[in-house]
Amino acid sequence: MSEELRSQLENYLQTLDIQTTCVDHPPVFTVEEMMPHLQEVGGAVTKNLFLKDKKKKGLWLVSARHDRQVNLNDLAKKLGVGSGNLRFADEATMLEKLKVGQGCATALALLFDKDRSVRLVLDRDLVEGGHNMVYFHPMTNAATMGLRPHDLLRFLKETGHEPVLESFE
Repeated sequence: MSEELRSQLENYLQTLDIQTTCVDHPPVFTVEEMMPHLQEVGGAVTKNLFLKDKKKKGLWLVSARHDRQVNLNDLAKKLGVGSGNLRFADEATMLEKLKVGQGCATALALLFDKDRSVRLVLDRDLVEGGHNMVYFHPMTNAATMGLRPHDLLRFLKETGHEPVLESFE
């Protein structure tokens, strides 16, 4: 299933003429497991959190640089959902909305969010930090795909997902 979704993603990126690089590696479930496989890449590696707003039932995908701290209470305040209201969403919701499961959350899965119900919070550093490439899982946690920051923004625009840019420390 994930290989078929990865292929659909790669085909879509080709239609946008977006160049990517890909590193295949064993399946990983944490940034710590992933980093040894990415020592040769130049750019920013991401971590991705799939969250829900427990009051308004909104869904959020947070993509931040892998070495940034994401304080959910601070983020909830910035997003106007109220402190303490952001929680990790369940895997069933992630599978339904983004077609990926545990360990595979990625901004690239927004391609499959057809009803645009997931809002993206993007680490400002990923697109304004001067990185040559930014890296995400391509629908599978057995690979990491890099694309240029401006191509990431174009991909998001084409899929109808205007990111909320935030700064994380």
